Amino acid sequence: MSAQLNWERDGRIWPHREASRFVEDGPLRWHVQVMGPQGGDAPTLLLLHGTGASCHSWRGLAPLLAESYTVVAPDLPGHAFTTGMAESRMSLPGMAQAVRGLIERMGIAPAAIVGHSAGAAIALETVRGDWPDIPVIGLNPALAPLPWPATQVFPAMARLLALNPLVPRLFSGVARISGDTEGFIARSTNSRIDRAGARCYAALLGNSHHARGALAMMSHWDLSPLERALPTIPNPVLLIHSRGDTAIPLDGVEEAAQLLPDATLEVLPGLGHLAHEERPELIVQPISAYLEAHGIGS
Repeated sequence: MSAQLNWERDGRIWPHREASRFVEDGPLRWHVQVMGPQGGDAPTLLLLHGTGASCHSWRGLAPLLAESYTVVAPDLPGHAFTTGMAESRMSLPGMAQAVRGLIERMGIAPAAIVGHSAGAAIALETVRGDWPDIPVIGLNPALAPLPWPATQVFPAMARLLALNPLVPRLFSGVARISGDTEGFIARSTNSRIDRAGARCYAALLGNSHHARGALAMMSHWDLSPLERALPTIPNPVLLIHSRGDTAIPLDGVEEAAQLLPDATLEVLPGLGHLAHEERPELIVQPISAYLEAHGIGS
């Protein structure tokens, strides 16, 4: 089995390496990138990536947001360089609890939370109940449960795969052998990303520890309770989706927008599931406008 990703070795290719730090919170050791304007008094935005990714996925968008905001972008537990979380806790409530712990440990007060794909679900679960005033921005959000029987079969398959120690090694080995990370991403997300992003994804996909973390998260993922709770979440929510997203159907995002009491949906033409990586200069515009409309930032 490939070794755990090593920051001094594998992290040398990570974008914005100078913004990285490690935060200890109990058994968890978080890798977090922090950037923002000088002075340190700008509103804080917490960025949460999706399953199988890492904070590198914000490499284009984070610096644009950091012109006006303090940006905090962690690797989620079990992903990339964040370690120490039991696989049994990698459920939606477990991830949200871990994120709340990181917020408390760092002593930050997010003015808004931005989440991509599964990160949008984590963002909503994080604010649900306790923080009703924090806006949530979901990029290509994965908020709708898969239709039955997929809800029964896919998590069960992921659980079986995660329990087999050979499977993450096999997945990562295939990824290394194929050597076509950009092609794999294009086929699975309908997005075409830059070489810097592809190099990071290649490092992640080729590492069995990261693969195991992603599989563990998938095996414990259940969006049904969150879907039922959407009508009770009063937070301002902006959902940004793209018509070219072949991973997350638009109708599920539209349904989530209808269920949320205070949601706005913007649909972009042409881009894929990783729209924020393809065109960060485009994605930053509705985010900034929404935050400013809610009195956050300039």
